[in-house]
Amino acid sequence: MQRRERTRHLIELGGLVQKAGLVDLADDDRATLYGAMLELAARAQGDDAGDVLALWKRRGKRAFDAEAEGSETP
Repeated sequence: MQRRERTRHLIELGGLVQKAGLVDLADDDRATLYGAMLELAARAQGDDAGDVLALWKRRGKRAFDAEAEGSETP
C-alpha cells in the first residue's frame, strides 16, 4: 500500500513539472531539469528562504485557482 501511495505521489510531482512547462522549456533534458531543481532548492535554503517559499506558494495557488476556474463548465 505504501509503495502504491509513493508511486502516485511521484507521478503527481512529475505532472507538476510537466504542467509548469519545464519539460518543454528544457527540451526534455533531464540534466537541465535536475540542475534547475537543484538551483531552486538552493534558493529555498538561502537567507530569504521564508520569503521565497511564500512567493512560490502564492504563485502556485493562483495558478491552480486560475486553472480550476478555466476548466469549469458553465
